[in-house]
Parts: sequence; C-alpha cells; structure tokens
Amino acid sequence: MKAVLTAERPAGPDWVFERKLDGIRCLAVKDAGQTRLYSRNELSLRERYPSLAAALDAEPGDGFVLDGEAVSFVDGRDRFGGVGGELLYYVFDVLFADGRDVRALPLEQRRALLTGVLRWRDPLRMTEQMTGDGATLLADACAAGWEGLIAKRRGTPYVSTRSRDWLKLKCRRAQELVIGGFTAPRGSRTELGALLVGYFEGDRLRYAGKVGSGFTRATLRELAARLTPLVRETPAFEPVKGLPRAATWVQPELVAQIAFMEWTPDGRLRHPSFQGLRFDKPAREVVRERPA
Repeated sequence: MKAVLTAERPAGPDWVFERKLDGIRCLAVKDAGQTRLYSRNELSLRERYPSLAAALDAEPGDGFVLDGEAVSFVDGRDRFGGVGGELLYYVFDVLFADGRDVRALPLEQRRALLTGVLRWRDPLRMTEQMTGDGATLLADACAAGWEGLIAKRRGTPYVSTRSRDWLKLKCRRAQELVIGGFTAPRGSRTELGALLVGYFEGDRLRYAGKVGSGFTRATLRELAARLTPLVRETPAFEPVKGLPRAATWVQPELVAQIAFMEWTPDGRLRHPSFQGLRFDKPAREVVRERPA
C-alpha cells in the first residue's frame, strides 16, 4: 500500500499519524520458521539486512506478513543509506497473522493484531501513532528534524495500490529520480562531477537538473562502478535541448534519492543533494511527485 503526497493537513477523529521514516520499505514474510524480506518491487532484501532477518527468524510467531521500513539511525537520526548506524525494522502494518489474511480488516483492528505478532525487541519496533491536528503535528515533526508524517484514515482496509487513505506530509522535499548521465570531475573531485537526473512523463525521460553535492568518496566510487556498464552514445532525456553539452550518457536504470529545496518554474531542481541509491523501485515508475 502506497501513500499519496499531499498539501492537505487532515485533522479530526478519522485520522491517525505516524512518523515518516527515511529508510527502505521492507515486507517481511515468515513461514515455517524462515523469513523472507522483499523490497516494494519484490527484490530480496534478506542478504542486505541479515540482522533483521535473523531477528525475525528468532521470533516465536510464524505465518505472518508484515509491512514496514528498514531504517538506519546515524547519531540518533534516520538517514537514508546511512552507513555504520543502528539498523532497525519499524513495522506499521500486518497483512497476514497466524496464517490468516487480515488485509480486509480496518486499520485499527490490524494494529491491534500487530501488537501480538512479535515480542518487539530491538531491532524490531512498532511505529507509534498520534492523533490531533495534522498541521500542528507536522510543524512539531519538522521542528524535531523528522522527514514528515504519514496520515492514515481509520476504518480502512490494506490495499496493494496507492491510496488516499494514506497521505504523505513532508517537511522537506525529496524524491526518487532516474540517473541519465554524469559530468566529468573537476578539481579534487574523483570519478564523476555531477549526476544528471530526471523523471518519466509517459514514455519520455524529462531532465530535472544536475546533482553535484551530497557525495562521499565511497559513494562516488560506487556510482562510477555502477554507471560505467550503462554508458550509451546518446542521451535518453527528451527533449535534448537544454542538456549539458559535455556529459557521459547512461541507460536510465539507476534510481537515486535526491533532496532539494524546490522545483523551479522551468522544471529544474533547486539546490539538490544526493542521498543514496534506491533499489526498491523500478526506474520506469519514477515520476515527478506533486502534492495532490
């Protein structure tokens, strides 16, 4: 189930709010004592998060499917792609419990069932829920340095699609974008200079600008290694007008998480910064997010 980005600030007894975590969406499926972890595009994450899989394997409960977020905390803050931090699995919903499909149950009944599925020992945690005025809660969340909130409508089932029963309320702008090329390094920079990123509009990859900050030497090396096999002669962006003249073009397959201040009137990112690569979403599903 996916949330819809919105400029609304819901309030009232029909809504509950959870912290929007800056991690990787992760579905946990446990059957016969063995846990499988999947990204939202059904890639296996067990090898990437062995500590989370082991913790779920050790739980006495079985026959469950959980929806949550694998989150790395660095210096007490959730950081997408954080290295060396504390890795936790925050669970916010249950689809199957004791082998029974519970997706049709209302949100609050699923949450009640979820409390009994696990023992809730680190690294396994259950997201906390809040009630109140959405605008006030979001202001508090932003002041605390959170990414935002997820608002969820009470009484609703779990559906495997994007739904306005779950709403994204963001403090700062960030979204996935597709890497379509890169520029050469300058000065002390190694491997590459800036990423050239965009989003799909139908079958066309639209150019959104250069991303030249947010890199470490390690991320630059990783990006260069992953982009080199994807090099192509011509840009995948359409239209070609307005693209940097000196660039190396790549097949639009890698997805990056990009933070930025705002979109400019001509559809470019203002002050973008690289946060990390995403492996949980196909490039062709990346579109420009607009508040509904």
